[in-house]
Amino acid sequence: MPQDCGDFDIRIARDGSWFYRGTPINRAALVKLFSTVLERDASGAFFLRTPAEQGRITVEDAPFVGVELGCEGTGREQVLTVRTNVDDIVMIDRDHRIRVAPGARADEPRPYLHVRNGLEARLLRPVFYELVELGREERVGNTTLFGVWSKGEFFPLGRLDGS
Repeated sequence: MPQDCGDFDIRIARDGSWFYRGTPINRAALVKLFSTVLERDASGAFFLRTPAEQGRITVEDAPFVGVELGCEGTGREQVLTVRTNVDDIVMIDRDHRIRVAPGARADEPRPYLHVRNGLEARLLRPVFYELVELGREERVGNTTLFGVWSKGEFFPLGRLDGS
């Protein structure tokens, strides 16, 4: 069991920037290294955890940011990928689902992608707009949804029937 070091004075800002004691961590390689030991526990708390020690950190929104969309193929057979701000490439599939949360205003949806072990990437607005460009209407039960296909699965981005 790693030694608990309490709270590390590390914060991940909403835009994906990392800070230590209020100062930006500008070394991309160091941020990438920290991102590989980032975990989230059942209570929703975030930790940097190594075999030797662990400490809590603050995450303002999601720990990662989706900065680029990739697309191969078309229609139901297309495969979508997202590159994060730490250069992880995440395929949108059954294990890496898109979630769209309501924003402060109805016209500001907040899209997220599951990256790993309860950690998500908030998709930047341009990435979300690219997803919308690839979107199509699908009838699911009694509801018409708008979403995208990837790896043979439909991922809703929103409802079209007004309910």
